[in-house]
Amino acid sequence: MGWQDWLALLAQYLMLSMLSISGAITTVPDMHRYLVERNGWLTEAQFTSSVAIAQAAPGPNVLFVALMGWNVGLNAGGGIGAGPQAWLLGLLGLMITMVGIMLPSTTLTYVATRWGHRNRDRREVRAFKQGMAPVVVGLLIATGWVLASGNHAGSAPAWHLWLLTSVSAFIVWRTRLHLLWLLGAGAALGAIGFV
Repeated sequence: MGWQDWLALLAQYLMLSMLSISGAITTVPDMHRYLVERNGWLTEAQFTSSVAIAQAAPGPNVLFVALMGWNVGLNAGGGIGAGPQAWLLGLLGLMITMVGIMLPSTTLTYVATRWGHRNRDRREVRAFKQGMAPVVVGLLIATGWVLASGNHAGSAPAWHLWLLTSVSAFIVWRTRLHLLWLLGAGAALGAIGFV
């Protein structure tokens, strides 16, 4: 990767930051398009693993962006076993993606929150808040679609993954069951080979 590629990566994440309504996870479909399909900087397995590992780990939801940047840098340097240069490029990728995804949205959130708090009784502020709910739901559905679509082998449809996704979504929607129970059930299903 040349310096133009690193700048393009930064520009992509700066743009995605402004699109990351309700969190960076909603921009996963475009990250997939850019990193896997368009540029080939990550493999399908690296991409889905980055999201899965970060979501399972304690801490902020945005950690998957750091893992993706790390993997892009490692791949640019020749892989994890390529030595210190690959590790430094991994750190560069990590910093570029995190600065890109955090800086614009954090700045906008700070400014907009202060303005929105001062004007919380205005009709347009209330309308904006209510109008954002369907946008967030749509972006989360697109994220789930991309993650589920890239997680099966061959051309056979992964009906069991779609069934599991639908059942999980219904349980989250209609019950107050803690999400850790669903993660545990998913791990058990993975251990027995269902997913």
